[in-house]
Amino acid sequence: MNARKPVAVVTGASRGAGRGIALALGSKGYVVYVSGRSQADGDADLPGTIHTTAREVTAAGGEGIAVACDHADDAQVAALFARVGAEQGHLDILVNNACAIPDELVQPGGFWEKPLSMLRILDVGMRSHYVASWHAVPLMLAEGNGLIVNTSSFGGHCYMHGPAYGAGKAAVDKMAHDMAVELRPHGIAVVSIWMGLLRTERTERALSDPELARHYAHLLDSMETPQFTGHVVEALARDPHRMERSGRIWIGAELAQEYGIHDEGGRQPPSHRPMLGDPTVFGSAAIQ
Repeated sequence: MNARKPVAVVTGASRGAGRGIALALGSKGYVVYVSGRSQADGDADLPGTIHTTAREVTAAGGEGIAVACDHADDAQVAALFARVGAEQGHLDILVNNACAIPDELVQPGGFWEKPLSMLRILDVGMRSHYVASWHAVPLMLAEGNGLIVNTSSFGGHCYMHGPAYGAGKAAVDKMAHDMAVELRPHGIAVVSIWMGLLRTERTERALSDPELARHYAHLLDSMETPQFTGHVVEALARDPHRMERSGRIWIGAELAQEYGIHDEGGRQPPSHRPMLGDPTVFGSAAIQ
């Protein structure tokens, strides 16, 4: 990373994985732009706001900057990155994490029995990752350095939550690979990180249901904190060989083992590769 204070943008950081990643980067001294829609308690049916996350980033040792941004609105996304450029002049890390999670995602039933609004996961997810990256790259090109991370999951490889979810995760994985092909000559790395089962606000709410809690009881000890992925991202950004990792899908728990990163309480979350499958190995570029 360069000698200046490192700068990151973490999208969808009001809560969940985004909040945890922002806090981990803040603990390493990053200026973190925290984007999302929730500005006040009650804006969503889960706790968390961009302002709370930004304050927590600052308390952790970084500088948290909250930016209200609906990632379904291209103009708001453009304004976010224009502000980063005006205030910082560079960008080191973009974490594409904003994703629409419809309530129907975890409800029983086939895709034809659920509303077409399920496709919002492709708008705020696949499409919003593309748009944010499009705006971020010019800020990285000036430095000839940068890292773009798409947060993803095993759902891009195995059946998980239905075809809309699976298509969205598979898309951002392939997007990372293809962007990496074009950005390799410019020193900008792009990866997709498969996270494990996260102990987020949404998970905690689900586990308040005794039946679900019993169903997932055997997984509780292996759950990752949202900060865990953030520490992996920060280590990857510092890795002098990160360009060799560009364009690939990485299992966060396996990268953590390589980098010597442990989760809260010294735990080492397991890789779910044996249960859920190997990351995709993409072919070489056919046309360049």
